Amino acid sequence: MMDLLKDKVCFVTGTSRGIGAAILRRFVEEGAIVYANARTEGSLESVCEEYTCQGRIIPLYFDITDEKAVKQAFLTIKKEQQKLDVLVNNAGIMKDALIGMINKKLMQEIFEVNVFAMMQMIQLANKLMSRQKSGSIINMASIVGTNGNSGQLVYSASKGAVVAMTKTAAKELASDNIRVNAVAPGMIDTDMFRSIGETKVQENLERIKMGRLGSPDDIANACVFLASDLSAYISGQILGVDGVTVI
Repeated sequence: MMDLLKDKVCFVTGTSRGIGAAILRRFVEEGAIVYANARTEGSLESVCEEYTCQGRIIPLYFDITDEKAVKQAFLTIKKEQQKLDVLVNNAGIMKDALIGMINKKLMQEIFEVNVFAMMQMIQLANKLMSRQKSGSIINMASIVGTNGNSGQLVYSASKGAVVAMTKTAAKELASDNIRVNAVAPGMIDTDMFRSIGETKVQENLERIKMGRLGSPDDIANACVFLASDLSAYISGQILGVDGVTVI
């Protein structure tokens, strides 16, 4: 490890499994202090024990759609660290539906988590980062947010909003030296992706030119780069991590 994030204070949402868990581990391995969000109380105990000697993980259990809890999380970070170097907006949900089956409840649920909650996170991060005139905000987009995909109209629309939000926030916050970028994963080997069934997994695998599913670490490594000073002059970019996937 190269200590690329040595002593950086990071806030990562949705860290209990999959991509979020990989980001949490990689950030700690690179020397960061990570405030790790998850919804389920106690779900981060094992990873905290794993890194207990370093004291680098501070669990924050709350739902990112709970506005009061989100504000309290930022107040905690401000009180304990007096700064915030990196925010990773990883938490999100994916629910698929054909156009004829979409209802308002589904639209509201997906946009509440994937878009509205992320907007609030960006607003609150900006309050801390603008005072210190530095920071990196990393949003989790998706290949379907840039390319679209059949059967995912609502989800792809929410991730398309993340793309637009990222580009706009980058322009607005650049004067305070706050960088805003997004990672757009392709098909990543997580429990969520595997839930579609092995037949579908194999069908999708044929669309990946590199011949394999991405791993959570592939996404985490991209986040390490965007969180580190290696990307100091990069903002407003959507970094596709998809192994050249054709959809």
